[in-house]
Amino acid sequence: MPEAAHNVQKEYWRPPGQPPHAMEIAAGQLICSQCGTEFVVGARFCHVCGSERESMLGAPSRWTQLLDATRIREGFGLSIGALLAFLAGMGCIVAAVATGFIYSAATVLDWQAVQIWRVEWLLAAAAALLAAILLKKADER
Repeated sequence: MPEAAHNVQKEYWRPPGQPPHAMEIAAGQLICSQCGTEFVVGARFCHVCGSERESMLGAPSRWTQLLDATRIREGFGLSIGALLAFLAGMGCIVAAVATGFIYSAATVLDWQAVQIWRVEWLLAAAAALLAAILLKKADER
C-alpha cells in the first residue's frame, strides 16, 4: 500500500498530490488566503495561521443596510425600548392613514366610525412616540 503514492506530503490538512489553490468554488473559499491550508468544515478561522475566513455571503443589500436596527438605533441615539416604541408609533401612523383607504363611508354614521378609528390609531401613535421620547437615552456629556 505505501507504494501507491510516491512523494506525497505527510500533512493531514492538505489533500495528497493536489495543490491547495486548486480547490476554490464560487460560493466561498475552501482554502486560507494567507497560508494555503484547507479550512476545516464549518470553521471561521484557519487552524494553522488563525486568519479569519472570508465571508461566504455577499455584500449586504441596500435594504438590509437601510433597515439595520443597530444603525437606526445608534443614528437616533435611542435605547432598544425607545426604538421599539418609535417603530410602534410609526406603524400606528401608517395604520391611521391606511384606515381611510381601506374603509369607505357610504353614510354619515360610517364616516364617523372611520374617523373614530383614525383618532384611536393617532392616539396610539402619540402614546408610543411619547414612550419613545421618555425612553430615549440621555446625552452623555
